[in-house]
Amino acid sequence: MSFASGSNVERLNREPDTHGNHSWPTRFFRSILYFIEGRLNSAFGEHNPFYHLGDLGFYFFYIMLVSGTYLFFYYEPTVTGSFDQLQHLTREQWYLGGVMRSLHRYAADSMVLVMALHILKELVMGRFRGPRWFSWITGVPLLVMVYLSGIIGFWLVWDQLGQFIAVRTSEWLDWLPVFASPMARNFLLNTDVTDMLFRLLIVMHIGIPLFLLATMLIHVKRVSRAQIMPPRMLALGTLAALILLSLLQPTTSHDRADLGIAVSTLNMDWFYLFPYPLMKTGSMGMLWAIFAASLMLMLFLPWLPPRPKPEPVAAVNLDYCSGCGLCADDCPYEAITMRDRSDAHPYFLQEAGVITDNCVLCGICTGSCPSSNPFRHATALPFGRSETLKSGIEMPQWNVDFVRHKINRALSGSEATDKILLVGCEHGIDVRTHAMDAVVPVTIPCIGMLPPAFIEHALRKGAAGILLNGCRKGDCYHRLGGKWLRDRLSNERKPFLRHSVDRSRIDLCWAAPPDRQELQSAITILRQSIKRLAKPMDDE
Repeated sequence: MSFASGSNVERLNREPDTHGNHSWPTRFFRSILYFIEGRLNSAFGEHNPFYHLGDLGFYFFYIMLVSGTYLFFYYEPTVTGSFDQLQHLTREQWYLGGVMRSLHRYAADSMVLVMALHILKELVMGRFRGPRWFSWITGVPLLVMVYLSGIIGFWLVWDQLGQFIAVRTSEWLDWLPVFASPMARNFLLNTDVTDMLFRLLIVMHIGIPLFLLATMLIHVKRVSRAQIMPPRMLALGTLAALILLSLLQPTTSHDRADLGIAVSTLNMDWFYLFPYPLMKTGSMGMLWAIFAASLMLMLFLPWLPPRPKPEPVAAVNLDYCSGCGLCADDCPYEAITMRDRSDAHPYFLQEAGVITDNCVLCGICTGSCPSSNPFRHATALPFGRSETLKSGIEMPQWNVDFVRHKINRALSGSEATDKILLVGCEHGIDVRTHAMDAVVPVTIPCIGMLPPAFIEHALRKGAAGILLNGCRKGDCYHRLGGKWLRDRLSNERKPFLRHSVDRSRIDLCWAAPPDRQELQSAITILRQSIKRLAKPMDDE
């Protein structure tokens, strides 16, 4: 694959605005999200719960699994025993059994909460289209199974709330013309309810979570290094909070179920049971219509307009691919695989291959490729020489030659002797708003796309310092871009930044669109640091 330098220069003159192309509702809701996350950052830092909604969902499932296993050994799946045994645990064994029951309940509520926030965040950030459709679609059955298992859990208590749920659920299901006789007839008299029903319910309450766990693992199948456990401090703090809540506000049952009495006052769990009041007052057909429409909307949302214009995905150039596997190891979405060499190279045994349907156009693979080196002005090839800089893997619309042209043009456009190159991610703050004679901005798709060699190149081309800005720390839009950049600069991950590079001229910042002051402070600090340096970098 070849990219002409001239075409890259032309692209610089007509480069689109990657920051201002969102609709006003998107900008509005993102501003709310950034505000909330910013406040939580002050208290939690990188352990901000909003940055770990997915792994918190797994964590709450683990808590439910452990507490539910304990409750299972005491639970008696009979009409009378179901209520009596849970009452015994709550009152007589409150120090353990009661805490376990409350933990089970509060972890279930928390899982619904983090799932809802996770869905809203991915929706607001637009991370549900294109290759991300798989994670979005597999999340829909997760939501259904969580609610189904939770509602059965309330039913199993067989108190007045369980009675209300049983009656309303059967009436809702009876609206569908699929049953030979109405299910609601099984809840007319106390004698209609048998022990067999509770044995069936407990099997469902155990079986559905097993399918839920399998679906959760499928949900993260296309995500490399998926986190299924939150950071230790966040996990311990969350567990401590749930235990404290369980002690201060223990879960209790309503009075025993009695089908001869009409239930009037209930303490509803609004996380799970919010539709049930509508079943009492509204049309069952309307509720079915709302449920079906919501389900269809979620399933087809990734393909509904407005749809983004498709762009070419990353491509491998075998002339520069050594088969090292760094790009496959760094890809956040498992879009790159290593396979046997197809060009019969005498020294290299493998080559990278791109899974088109998984590529999200982040460019992180380019940053991980050792051949993404701007010092190769002319490279020998079997058929001649090329003046165009190329990499082993890169996106056609964001090839390394184009990035080099952007950096060179930005630096040559400033006459300042102490100019700072400000490289920003297009999903973080718009670095162009901080442009001035001594600060020259360059935007790339993800900060993890920048190869370390380009930092040295910029310093040699006249930059007195370089400030790299990505998404807020711990919340990279492409998951791992910020982390990989930090690791490369600290020589913990290949490709390394050479030891000869003056690291005192390099700084990192993690600023989202509202964090103008944080970025300005980082610029000021770097400028002051540069002024204290006695020996400037030599020009290339």
